[in-house]
Amino acid sequence: MESAFDIGARLKAMRTAAQLSQRDLAERGGVPHAQISNIERNKISPSISTLRKILSGLGISMADFFESERTLPQGPFFGADELLDLTSKVAANAIGTSDGRMFFRQIGDARVHNLQILHEVYEPNADTGETLLQHASSEGGVIIEGELEVTVGGEVRILKAGEAYLFDSRIPHRFRNVSANRTIAISACSPPYL
Repeated sequence: MESAFDIGARLKAMRTAAQLSQRDLAERGGVPHAQISNIERNKISPSISTLRKILSGLGISMADFFESERTLPQGPFFGADELLDLTSKVAANAIGTSDGRMFFRQIGDARVHNLQILHEVYEPNADTGETLLQHASSEGGVIIEGELEVTVGGEVRILKAGEAYLFDSRIPHRFRNVSANRTIAISACSPPYL
């Protein structure tokens, strides 16, 4: 069985290696100073959007944070076990074991192809966070199963299986599963964001 990933210790090690104080990193990432301290001491578990903001202050991606030493398969074909798990270590449980969890798996090396393709699973009540996401990319996706509420700027729509989205990711956005069932989507983002 895989050992638990220590987000706090990893963040502290990376911050220290970058020769940044907690206050410096908080300012760079646009988060409260106390939040960095609480995450490093594992007092709180950051949301995906908060962790992204903090890591942007270090200039690293989520994939680098969690899988910095892994060699990614080059393709052109990938088995299910070769997809890069980006979020199961953030969400304490694996797919299907707890409400409100998200599970993202990346196909191959997004940086090499300048394209990030994700298999996304949203359990009931899963939400990318109250802080809207915003980054310099374009992204789109197709809902494969269930329903997903997508907010882009001032527009909100619940997409059902077979429906899709495509937008400029510089526009603030959010993804939520407001249904009682699991939602599965396949998405792409270029340039890669996670």
